[in-house]
Amino acid sequence: MQDEPPPIELTQAVADFLRNDIAPLISGHQAFKLRVAINILDLVTRQLTQEEGSNAKEVDRLRALLGMDGSVADLNRALAERIAKGEVDLATPGLAEHLWATTMDKLAVDQPNYASYKRELSRGG
Repeated sequence: MQDEPPPIELTQAVADFLRNDIAPLISGHQAFKLRVAINILDLVTRQLTQEEGSNAKEVDRLRALLGMDGSVADLNRALAERIAKGEVDLATPGLAEHLWATTMDKLAVDQPNYASYKRELSRGG
């Protein structure tokens, strides 16, 4: 474990510096590439901030759904195998809710400004 500042603060600081101090100074294709870099830093910051909590919730849902323990990767693999074998489908209690919650958690990290995601959040989805 490293001392302060934590990675979240570092990625935020770099993104803010690029966005506020460098972006106004450049244009054209270089500005586009800079916006891509800023978006990547923002994405990494959201991953660092949200991933642990959303993974824990996903594991809890998968454990309840599958009746087994394991890592998020192992549980998702097991779910995919059961779906492929026809053992689990959307009629399975809890599956649709799990898939929806997982999708919303992933959008919160990957595309938090996506219009449909925002609309669903406002509905309480």
